[in-house]
Amino acid sequence: MARPQSPDYDKRRETILAAAAHLFARRGFQGASVADLAKACRTSKSLIYHYFPSKDDILYATMATHLDALVEAAERATQSGSAKVKLRALTLAFMRLYVGAEDSHKVLLNELDNLPPARRTEVVAKQRRIIATVERLVRELRPDRPALPLAMLFFGMINWTHTWFRPRGALDADELAEMAVDVMLNGVQAS
Repeated sequence: MARPQSPDYDKRRETILAAAAHLFARRGFQGASVADLAKACRTSKSLIYHYFPSKDDILYATMATHLDALVEAAERATQSGSAKVKLRALTLAFMRLYVGAEDSHKVLLNELDNLPPARRTEVVAKQRRIIATVERLVRELRPDRPALPLAMLFFGMINWTHTWFRPRGALDADELAEMAVDVMLNGVQAS
């Protein structure tokens, strides 16, 4: 008879993923071991392996969890309204997700090559879904310009905020999102 799942299974799993994201963001995937993760979680390696069959599975889950939240936010933000309204809602949703997810975001940006090919393909497919969403908005906003370069410029603005943005600084995430949308729609210098 199978053992019943612990009532706090999901919470423990999330705790392991948060610790893994922190560890991988600081040391890199190759520089962190499952033993290091167990120590960071104040638990045993066997408990880590109870939740994740391998270190690769931990890396994948760290990335997929973050990406799934972004995909869901993009879909929700772009359900209705004009392209401008959708871009503003999407940017706001992304910036709110980025705050507090710096480690997961850093892992997603830096550790993709450490995933096995099949898992890498899954992660890239999710990333492409998000990019395609922004491309569609850009096509609506600027049908006279190539959509992919503008979409990638947009991501260039927001994806690296984890390296410098401090939510308790002069701006909060919502204000920063508004600035990014204004730059995207109007450029730096308003005409």
